[in-house]
Amino acid sequence: MITWNAVLAYAENGNPTPDRRVEKSEAEWKKQLTHEQYQVTRRKGTERPFSSEMCSLFTPGRYQCVCCGALLFDANEKFESGTGWPSFTQPIKENAIAYITDRSHGMVRVETICSTCDAHLGHVFPDGPPPTGLRYCMNAVSLEKATE
Repeated sequence: MITWNAVLAYAENGNPTPDRRVEKSEAEWKKQLTHEQYQVTRRKGTERPFSSEMCSLFTPGRYQCVCCGALLFDANEKFESGTGWPSFTQPIKENAIAYITDRSHGMVRVETICSTCDAHLGHVFPDGPPPTGLRYCMNAVSLEKATE
């Protein structure tokens, strides 16, 4: 189980090695993704809160990166945070997510990216429910339900 101290250590000192890497040109990403997916995942954008049905979707399954298909979260770790974005308590495995200290917008946060393809997913905060106390606040357009 990942802790807030581990998240901070990864953001400052380096992340676990991903199982694989996917790298594409900007032209390839633009061709593959919708405009909104591209703006969020490749340009570090943010979708409007409460703009996705995914916030209230709690069916069993797993969520993967919309860019590369890497598995990121299990629906068992999903919870209603009331923030308007899908929220999870932990990733599917320790090296699925990479962490970057984000000092934009006059604040310090921890950005989460897909460790496989560097897609911007959202941010993680230390105000989630037990047992991790973490809230992975994800952009729904960065994720898709994995087909089993």
